[in-house]
Amino acid sequence: MIVQTDELLTLSTVVICPTSTSAPPATFHPRIDLGGERTHVLCEMVGAIDARNLGDQVAHLGHDKLRAVEDALLLVLGLR
Repeated sequence: MIVQTDELLTLSTVVICPTSTSAPPATFHPRIDLGGERTHVLCEMVGAIDARNLGDQVAHLGHDKLRAVEDALLLVLGLR
C-alpha cells in the first residue's frame, strides 16, 4: 500500500506499507478489504521501494480506512 503523499509520486522511490492476509490483528495492523479479501496493512514495516516495482492499482481506500492507516503509522513512528 502506498503511504506517501501524491506530491512526491514523481520520485523514483515510493513509500509503502506491505499488506498480509495472514498477519495477526494488532493496533498497528489496520484491516482493509482488497478485492473482497480481508487484508492487514503492516504499518511497522514501512519502507521505500523502487517505483518501477509497483504493480497495477488494486483499490482506493475510503476516508475511514485511510484514517486507520494514518493512526497506525503515527503509533509506529512515535508521532502521537
